[in-house]
Amino acid sequence: MAPTVQNIAILGSTGSIGQNTLRVVKNLGGRFRVTYLTTNKNIDLLQKQIDQFQPRGVVVLDEYNSSVLEKLVGDKVEVLTGEEGLQEIVKRDDVDLVVSSLVGFAGLKPTIEAIKHRKAVALANKETLVAAGEIITSLVREYGVQLIPIDSEHSAILQCLAGEDRSRVAKLILTASGGPFLHTNRDDLHSVTVEEALNHPNWKMGNKITIDSATLMNKGLEVIEAHWLFDLPPEKIEVVVHPQSIIHSMVEFIDGSVKAQLGLPDMKIPIQYALTYPDRSSLNGGRIDFAELGSMTFFKPDLEKFRCLRLASDALSLGGTTPAVMNAANEIAVDAFLNRKITLTQIPEFIDRAITSHRTKTSPDLNDILEADRSTRAFVSSIIK
Repeated sequence: MAPTVQNIAILGSTGSIGQNTLRVVKNLGGRFRVTYLTTNKNIDLLQKQIDQFQPRGVVVLDEYNSSVLEKLVGDKVEVLTGEEGLQEIVKRDDVDLVVSSLVGFAGLKPTIEAIKHRKAVALANKETLVAAGEIITSLVREYGVQLIPIDSEHSAILQCLAGEDRSRVAKLILTASGGPFLHTNRDDLHSVTVEEALNHPNWKMGNKITIDSATLMNKGLEVIEAHWLFDLPPEKIEVVVHPQSIIHSMVEFIDGSVKAQLGLPDMKIPIQYALTYPDRSSLNGGRIDFAELGSMTFFKPDLEKFRCLRLASDALSLGGTTPAVMNAANEIAVDAFLNRKITLTQIPEFIDRAITSHRTKTSPDLNDILEADRSTRAFVSSIIK
């Protein structure tokens, strides 16, 4: 019996994850019908995606580019605008699965709306769980929907847990490539360029996540995400540097056994697993040649050199609104670095100042999270010169 065709909305279809998701959809050969696509302002690529996948509607966050696209496509496709457009499409009956691959805090509200309207969510937007993990996981339980991670690390853990009793888990081990500055002296980090920071050795990603990888903030965000996804306390989540990026994460069980998920660094693998979960489908691509690989190495991260990882752990321990503050401060600081206003080493300095100045509110509701995000962005923007 052929699987039922699912309608899919891809939030952030012109980004790295979104483009790879469309490649996976094409590979799956008719199992998914693309009903909605979205972009911030890249309407040139969005037009090509419209021609190829013929969605019923698209959302352009940027108002000017939305009006331009509307004139270009005419009656070919419905064009919606802004955050309201994102929240509108995830509610619709012609959506079964929402792929949330938006960058940053922008993914929070549409993810909440998707869950409330009982849509399955494949989540690549880690900031959603970082800022509002308690709210999101509570809603997932309330509405009985699937929340499947796309991040390679969390996909790896999900795969390692298949068929296992989660009460028998001793700890989760997230692997980190170490980014482009793994072997750079700590004193030299203040002078690295944007171009050097964007030159990741293993993965092709968007600018924001690539900078997060360079500071290891990405791994800090993933620790918080893993805490909420798998309901384990921080002391049972460990980070280990694994430069080859072949083992994507591991699970240690109470008997000392360790399961690991391995694969080449190709995001199409965890994306397809999220779309077909709990099944697997054939996927063309490279395979590991262990004889050619030769060896894999592991060591502890340097928390003095990569302060962002420590700050993320501190934020998780403080809880409440603090992770949202940390996330907002990081987004503003990363943007400032990309625009050459601050150095790479100043990113954790501004995050630290934001956390220190914040008064944590425990058990926050959505308005508390939104206010923490808004006020932090204003604070950090005001102190960046």
